[in-house]
Amino acid sequence: MDKQAVREAVWDAFDEGDQGRFPFPPHDRIPNFAGADAAAERLATTAAWESAATLKANPDAPQLPVRRAALRAGKTVYVAQPRLRDPNPFLRLDPEEIPPEEIDDATTVAGISEYGTPTAPEDVAHVDLIVAGSVGVTTDGARIGKGEGYSDLEWALLSELDAVSSDTTVATTVHELSVLDGPESAAGAAAELPAPDAHDVPLDLVVTPERTVRTDTPYARPSGVDWDALGGERLDAIPVLRERAP
Repeated sequence: MDKQAVREAVWDAFDEGDQGRFPFPPHDRIPNFAGADAAAERLATTAAWESAATLKANPDAPQLPVRRAALRAGKTVYVAQPRLRDPNPFLRLDPEEIPPEEIDDATTVAGISEYGTPTAPEDVAHVDLIVAGSVGVTTDGARIGKGEGYSDLEWALLSELDAVSSDTTVATTVHELSVLDGPESAAGAAAELPAPDAHDVPLDLVVTPERTVRTDTPYARPSGVDWDALGGERLDAIPVLRERAP
């Protein structure tokens, strides 16, 4: 199976079963799932969470409980603006600036834009924990997103600036359907899974409602932006890359 075939298998499984949650359909997005709250609670018991002062989280629905838990725990949360289209492409949610009773509103997709402070990459504090949205994952740390590549680009950009490093833990919260080499795999036990690409950021933690997997991943992290792999069209569409390209 190639990556797109994996995505389609996972999306179809959520569509055909009762594990998916709003928004529907699950296709072409990070699928929301039953148990997202439980997965977030499980993540919050890990040492990586407890020691993190600063998180970067994706804005998708299944990670909403993670964003809320982080702010309630006094952690600063960065969320990338859609498609990195703004010159200040990260929105900073500061727990000291958001009243506790407004955290629920501030962590929705609309609320992030309202409450978040636009932030240039150079002004992003060191990120201790990244929580990425995933369509499919493996227990050795391979991750497949929805196919646009922005999560990996965000890592690459922040890596160039040392805002992420070897000390940064990369985690995801997913349903067991998305664990491709797990017992409930949407891809099937006999599926031949694709190897990660060089620009893919591997996972250190895979957290489902039922278990926490420390991947001890063998895959290397990209050390920065692969400028040769970026076409002119993408550079033109992303100001922070266009301004920094060699």
